[in-house]
Amino acid sequence: MNYILFDGPYRDNLLPFTFTRPVADIRIGILTIREKWETFLESTTTTVTEDYLSDKYPMVEMEENIMINASCIPNLELAELIMGLKENQAVFQADEVIAFFSKDTQDAIDFDAYEIIEFKNDILKIENTWDIFSKNAKVIQTDFNLITKGRISEPIPASNNVIAPENIFIEPGAKLEFVTLNASEGPIYIGKNSEIMEGTLVRGPLALCENSLIRLGTKVYGATTIGPYSKVGGEINNTVIFENSNKSHDGYLGNSVLGEWCNLGADTNSSNLKNNYAEVRLWNYNTEGFARTGLQFCGLMMGDHSKCGINTMFNTGTVVGVSANIYGSGYPRNFVPSFSWGGSSGFSTYLLQKAIDVARAVMARHNEELSPQDEAILGHVFEETKKFRR
Repeated sequence: MNYILFDGPYRDNLLPFTFTRPVADIRIGILTIREKWETFLESTTTTVTEDYLSDKYPMVEMEENIMINASCIPNLELAELIMGLKENQAVFQADEVIAFFSKDTQDAIDFDAYEIIEFKNDILKIENTWDIFSKNAKVIQTDFNLITKGRISEPIPASNNVIAPENIFIEPGAKLEFVTLNASEGPIYIGKNSEIMEGTLVRGPLALCENSLIRLGTKVYGATTIGPYSKVGGEINNTVIFENSNKSHDGYLGNSVLGEWCNLGADTNSSNLKNNYAEVRLWNYNTEGFARTGLQFCGLMMGDHSKCGINTMFNTGTVVGVSANIYGSGYPRNFVPSFSWGGSSGFSTYLLQKAIDVARAVMARHNEELSPQDEAILGHVFEETKKFRR
C-alpha cells in the first residue's frame, strides 16, 4: 500500500515551523512525525502539502493510496486499523478525518459515500505550536519504547552518576563521562555518535538525537529533545530543538521550540513565565493577533534560519519567524516577523539575498548545501510574510 501524509487542518496553527516543512516533518519526541509513521507502517511515505513546498516534498500517488492526517501521532492500534483500510473506508474521530482510502482517479472525496470507522480511543495530536513542547514527555516515552524494544543499550560508562539505569538507552558511538543522569521521571535516550560532556546534569525525559552535543556543565530538565547535529549549553527545560541548531552557551531556554539552522548567541535568555503569572498568549498567523494558549509557562517559538546576538532577552511567549536576525539590548517585541533585522529599537527588512547568503554559509559548515528548492521556499516565505514587516 502507498501511504501519503497530508497536512490537515492545523497546518496554519503550526506556523512558523510549517512555513518551511510539511506537518509530517515536525520533530517531537525522538523522531519526526513522518519517521514515527514509517516505523509503524514499515513503509516509506510521501506528502500532500502547500504547493510551494511540493518540489522539495513531492507526493507520490499510486493506483491505491491511504491518506493519513499528519498531525496525529501514531500508536500501534491506530496504525493497524489504518493498514487494514479498504476502498471506500475512512477513519474518523468525532468530525475529524484521521485516514482514508483513496484512488488516483478521485478528484474529490465524498465521505458520505464512505464507510466511516470511528476511532474512539485517544489520539495524541499536534494542533498548536505549544503542543510540540507540552506533549513532548508523552511522545519521548512512546518513541523510546518503539525504538528500544528488543534491543540492548550500550553500557553506561562507570564514571557516570546514574539513577534508574533501566530507563537509559545509549546508541553505538555515543560518548559520556562524569555526567549525572536521572531517569526516574522519564527515559533518557542518547543517540548515535552524540556526546554529553563532563559535569552535565540531566533529568529525563531527554532525547539526545544522533551527532548532537551537550556542552560542559549544562543543566537539562525534561522533557527536552535535542535534534540531530545540534549543540546546547547553559540551562534548558522542556524544549524541542528540531535539527542543526545551536544554543551552545550559558543562558536559559524553557518551554520553547527552535526550528532548524537556528543559533542563539551567548547568554541569550528566554522568559517562560509572566511576572503576574497570567496565561501566556502567542502570535497567531491566522487571526494576526495573540491567541490564548491555556498555559502559564511558554517561552520562545523560533522558525528556521533565525539567529540572535549575545545577551538577547526574549519576553514570555515570543514568536520569531523564518530568517530573522535579532540583536541589541532590551526586549524585542513578542512577535518578530520573518526576514526582520533589528531588536528592541525597531526592525528593518532582512534582504532576501543576504539571508540566503547567510543560510548557505551556515549550512556549508555542516557540509550541506542550500538547494534550489530551499532557496525557492525562502523566497516564497519572504513574499508571503511581507505584510507583517511594517
